[in-house]
Amino acid sequence: MRRTSKISRNDRLNGEFQKEIYEIISRRLKNPLVTEMFSVLRVDSSRDLSYAKVYISVYSKDEAKKTATFNAIAADAKKIRFELAKVIRARTVPELHFVLDDSMEYGDKMDKLFKSINEGEKRD
Repeated sequence: MRRTSKISRNDRLNGEFQKEIYEIISRRLKNPLVTEMFSVLRVDSSRDLSYAKVYISVYSKDEAKKTATFNAIAADAKKIRFELAKVIRARTVPELHFVLDDSMEYGDKMDKLFKSINEGEKRD
């Protein structure tokens, strides 16, 4: 009897896409406009692998640099897809759509807020 995996093929591919897209952006493309630290948080591809949303988080205190870095990454979508096709063993490589994900910054902001509330309660 064959054991079925709880992780689907699509989930495995999404994880592989995530890792490879980060490698491509950070090491192979060397776009001078990508000046800030970034992370590929996750990739959600369609079942037929025709398109994929790539969630990017950019870490910067300067909003203009953050936006410029994200825009540079998004503008390189076709180059990234081309490089991805070289390393992924799949019949099709999805069209990449980049989404700026601010959830990490939001979480950090909420942590600071909770800490300030907690410190205020300790003083009382």
